Amino acid sequence: MPDDRRAAVLGSPIAHSLSPVLHRSAYAKLGLTGWRYDRYEVDEAGLPAFLQGLDRDWAGLSLTMPLKRAIIPLLDEITQTAASVEAVNTVLFTEEGRRVGENTDIPGMIAAMRERGVERVERAAVLGAGATASSALAALARIQVGEVTAYVRGAARATEMRQWGERLGVRVRTADWADAAEAMSAPLVFATTPAGSTDALAAAVPERPGALFDVLYDPWPTALAAAWSARGAVVGGLDLLVHQAVLQVERMTGGAAPLAAMREAGEAALAARQRPPAP
Repeated sequence: MPDDRRAAVLGSPIAHSLSPVLHRSAYAKLGLTGWRYDRYEVDEAGLPAFLQGLDRDWAGLSLTMPLKRAIIPLLDEITQTAASVEAVNTVLFTEEGRRVGENTDIPGMIAAMRERGVERVERAAVLGAGATASSALAALARIQVGEVTAYVRGAARATEMRQWGERLGVRVRTADWADAAEAMSAPLVFATTPAGSTDALAAAVPERPGALFDVLYDPWPTALAAAWSARGAVVGGLDLLVHQAVLQVERMTGGAAPLAAMREAGEAALAARQRPPAP
């Protein structure tokens, strides 16, 4: 492995990102003392100039919103997985100077589910219709058979989710967000909406629920995840963040990423955030 390389996470806002904690813990475990991983506040308007300013020391980038689609026209190529959802969360720089876009969110979702024993389900429900929801459909296309019901707000979002289903080979039925409580009976529920959006659904968790995949990690647990974890299996946003970061580290460094150490570092960082300030 090269001795001195750079990587970073870009997005806006970015101050909350745990990616530096995860990647730096991996570098420490792998003995990559000359590697750096930073965070940069970059929006869509500033992305081209940022990329233009990078030199050959850079190994790769992690991307969060709103850059996952904005980056695509600026790349030399993207992988089939990234193209399937039109979203890139990882950029690798080749020795020839090419920019290659990948998506580690989708395989990260699959790995996180498998770790919790979710290998295959007859049907699933997706709460929300944004970029993360389309990635959830792509992950479900690889593990599940049967129908996915997407609970959304508005006809335009419903149409978009059905179109994503057709593109990804998943049979998608859409339902109004007002009926989202009925989703709680699905064998697998994907919650992909912003913080607070699913709090009211906590009261609808059945006595013997299936599995919940809640993509949030801060604040954690969400009201829905807290109610669910008392009765059934929960896959959390930190699980996803760690597994997709493991793949990024391996792509960028060529080494075997230390999953346990990265998770431990992420858990410690989250605990520190949630700890009340000293008097």
